[in-house]
Amino acid sequence: MRENVANPMVNEPTPADIQTTQLYEQWGLTPAEYDLIVEKLDRLPNYTETGLFSAMWSEHCSYKKSKPVLRTFWSKNERVLQGPGEGAGILDIGDDQAVVFKAESHNHPSAVEPYEGAATGVGGILRDIFSMGAQPIAVLDSLQFGDIQSKQTQRLVDGVVAGIAGYGNAIGIPTVGGAMNFDATYQHNPLVNVMAVGLLDQKHLHVGKAEGAGNSVLYVGATTGRDGIHGATFASVEFDSNEDQNRSAVQVGDPFMEKLVMDATIRAIREFGDSIIGVQDMGAAGLVSSTAEMADKAGMGMTLDLNQVPQREAHMTPYELMLSESQERMILIVKKGHEAQVQQVFNEADLNAVVIGEVVAGLDYQLRFNDEIVADVPVDFLTSAPKVNLPQVKPARLEQATTEQYQPDVSQPTQVLTQLLAQPTIASKASLYRHFDSSVRTDTVVKPGGDAAVIRVRGTQKALAMTTDINSRYTYLNPYIGGQWAMLEAAQNIIATGAEPIGITDCLNFGNPDDPEIYFELAQSVAGINEVAQKINTPVISGNVSLNNETDGTAIYPTPMVGMVGLHTQTDHITTIKAKSAQDAIYLVGQLQGQFNGSELQHMQIGAISGDLLPIDVDYAQGVQQKVLQAAQQQLVASSHDIAEGGLAVALSEVLFGTTFGATVNVDAPIEWVFAEAPTQFVVTVKPEQQADFEKLMSTDAVKLGDITNDGQFKLIATNGQIDAPVATLESVYKDSLCQQLQ
Repeated sequence: MRENVANPMVNEPTPADIQTTQLYEQWGLTPAEYDLIVEKLDRLPNYTETGLFSAMWSEHCSYKKSKPVLRTFWSKNERVLQGPGEGAGILDIGDDQAVVFKAESHNHPSAVEPYEGAATGVGGILRDIFSMGAQPIAVLDSLQFGDIQSKQTQRLVDGVVAGIAGYGNAIGIPTVGGAMNFDATYQHNPLVNVMAVGLLDQKHLHVGKAEGAGNSVLYVGATTGRDGIHGATFASVEFDSNEDQNRSAVQVGDPFMEKLVMDATIRAIREFGDSIIGVQDMGAAGLVSSTAEMADKAGMGMTLDLNQVPQREAHMTPYELMLSESQERMILIVKKGHEAQVQQVFNEADLNAVVIGEVVAGLDYQLRFNDEIVADVPVDFLTSAPKVNLPQVKPARLEQATTEQYQPDVSQPTQVLTQLLAQPTIASKASLYRHFDSSVRTDTVVKPGGDAAVIRVRGTQKALAMTTDINSRYTYLNPYIGGQWAMLEAAQNIIATGAEPIGITDCLNFGNPDDPEIYFELAQSVAGINEVAQKINTPVISGNVSLNNETDGTAIYPTPMVGMVGLHTQTDHITTIKAKSAQDAIYLVGQLQGQFNGSELQHMQIGAISGDLLPIDVDYAQGVQQKVLQAAQQQLVASSHDIAEGGLAVALSEVLFGTTFGATVNVDAPIEWVFAEAPTQFVVTVKPEQQADFEKLMSTDAVKLGDITNDGQFKLIATNGQIDAPVATLESVYKDSLCQQLQ
């Protein structure tokens, strides 16, 4: 039996009180989990210890419910230097350089406090990047909101966009791309997913391990306050419209402080990397998660003196100090005797850099406060939530669905195109993204509005393409095919810029996993993602799970977000969307299909989605994508654009926007098919003198549709109808609609 632990906090419930009142249930622990803790400790846990377990065993920290699915992800290939399990994943990009990236969700906090929720989401994911020793170079987002006509949605959009812009702009990291969709399914539970990308010289790579008995635990950065306490638990439960949401669980960020912490951490690693054993961000569950996880990964124990923790509020208790999620804080493990040189780097930036404990042999995780032991638990037990094996049941809607396709009304095709361009999911987001500084650091080659953003790797001929992609409507109709589609769409966007896809991160946003139908959706979408990841050689090297995205028992659509990075070995290969010259030929690459289930057109015309999706031939899709990539790398294409929401007609329009050109095309298919949606289709333009080489490379996978013209008119002739409209008119609708709908 362990030593009887003193509890100096006289106003806190006693261990007996906690057991009697079942206070632990309010913090997310089940009776079975509490009983397991009592059995392991051979005593009742005190208030602080109960709090530690409730945070560390929350789904947000432990992934106890999603791990059986996550373990199926394919995460290794020749490029992987670091896969899942650390702050971020790392891929080799040659020349002893690496790209570091990860995505995180900040859904619940953003629903309650949209500005701070989004802002601290940016801050947290950036710390994951520079904790690895990398210099952050870009931020992307993926935002899902409810009905655009709702005042609540408009308030959330304003707050989230301002939060992302306010934090990213102030810290000096460009926000270069993302996605924004609107659907009633997110009315009470918006999704705010943020991805960050960094560059690393491989010699500076650091991970979050607390190795070496006697080495020091160094707290650096901002002071600790009472904001964000139990944020991890808050993120692991669903909303109830009859209850006030927990605003105290939302953190408050300071981007100017983060800039100091980022620069000092990177400098310390570069100058004194041999003295720094491990680095980790204090993210979800704050001080407890960072220190306990670092100790556990190294198979070591740890003692902390909580009186040494820098505080910004008076009379904070051990419970508050350990569970606070105050921002801009890091933990470094420093070799004993080398603390002063590392501390000096942070002190010169007017930052805290305080030794608060040490690594110890064994597996004891012990906290002291006012010369008393206030927590003493086995670290490997604290970081190992009990496994949960959940049942799966195929939803009834999927059992009943057929692949019989919705038949749209396209009797007035020009009007249909105009209406599609006004849809909030398709319409230009430039009016919102203009708040983001996409050019700071001066390395952005392709800014927001492209298929993927592109950032050059300074001092080389290389560049990195990056994108976030999502389509929850497809995943709702068929989780497996929806997962495949998300991957192929992300790859299309990367390839459209001329880059080779090299790896992904993800944010898996789902409802309550205790519902067997929702767990089925999670497992199937992961399986779809995983199949394509292996086919196209893009390992899943990092990610995030956000479950319990529900309000009053109603879940959002299953929403797996894929964040993908691609590599340009030569900046000459970079390709953009816009048409370049009149007389350039226009080609469709890939096959038109009459698929309308889940499409933007179906949703626009009937206000709902239904039916099953047609199977995807992944081998065919990969072959088409590789040919487009080869064409870009051989500089055979003048412009390239993937076909996504709204289908071919929308993609052709987007190729013309921002130019003075028009286009005349002929499509050997019914007019409705130019609004259909299917994976792996591109619109490319080719100079006349390169058409023969392009057609030879593409063989039967490309068909010439027509030519770019100088008349500013978009003309599309199909077998049973046509579109004829001034490009300027279409572009005006595309550019202005979102602003008008958000007023």
